[in-house]
Amino acid sequence: MKELKLTTVEEFDREDIEVGKAKKRLFIGLVAGAATFVILFLLLILILPIIGLANIHPWAPYIFSLMIGSLILLVVWATSGLILNILFGRSLFMFSRMRGLTIRLFLPLMTLVGRIFGIPKDRIRSSFVKVNNDLVENQVKRFQPKELLLLMPHCLQRSKCKMRLTYSINNCKRCGRCPIDDLIGLSEHYGIHLAIATGGTIARRIVVQRRPKLILAVACERDLASGIQDTYPLPVFGILNFRPNGPCLDTNLPLDVLEEAIRRFMDPRCYPENRPVSLDRMRLVKGGEPSAEEQQTKNIG
Repeated sequence: MKELKLTTVEEFDREDIEVGKAKKRLFIGLVAGAATFVILFLLLILILPIIGLANIHPWAPYIFSLMIGSLILLVVWATSGLILNILFGRSLFMFSRMRGLTIRLFLPLMTLVGRIFGIPKDRIRSSFVKVNNDLVENQVKRFQPKELLLLMPHCLQRSKCKMRLTYSINNCKRCGRCPIDDLIGLSEHYGIHLAIATGGTIARRIVVQRRPKLILAVACERDLASGIQDTYPLPVFGILNFRPNGPCLDTNLPLDVLEEAIRRFMDPRCYPENRPVSLDRMRLVKGGEPSAEEQQTKNIG
């Protein structure tokens, strides 16, 4: 496996925190810009036909103004709730139910605003993934291992490998030449199902089959952003992959970040070190009588 060139852990953490703050600032700026455009557009709609509406019915301008004013308040409320959640981890009343609408509404608008100001799409998507992760962390609870799903892209697999892992991860020979070996070890250690997807259709099929309550996904900015939108209201915690050889070819991932996310969302009682040990194993560890299975194996031998 190709080693990643990283500095000390302290420097890496410090850099990661700074990048996270920059992504949040970008997201907040784009959300505010998108909301401003929407409000100005609604005000324009309100002002232009208001004279003509009076000819239809005396109350028509007031009803129309009330409708447009309600939409403006909705945009302000959704924007304020999202920014408040990003900055302080707190939500406005009923905001959690509007998370999907807010995310689906603002991402296209943010992309449009970013295009006007020359901000690359991947940078916008990266900030979107970062903010989504914060929202997920603030809103979801802890889960059992069987309720979690590790969803990985096929580009993590070595490009020269001839084994097909999409339908069964057990086909992996665990040669250690790509991150799949480490991912299988992580999956076995925590007891979480691991799946490899070649695209959005396969990923959706895996989600439908497994029916997890939370997805821990690794992918590029584009796939994560679209996956987060497609799977709503199912929460997705996204982790960006490394692409030392370019997109979709022999990619890598921050395994420590993935494990940290697993422990963040898993019920601490299900951690490997906290799992109850069977009575037979305790006897063996303490030097007591062997278990019935061990005794039977010994007698057969």
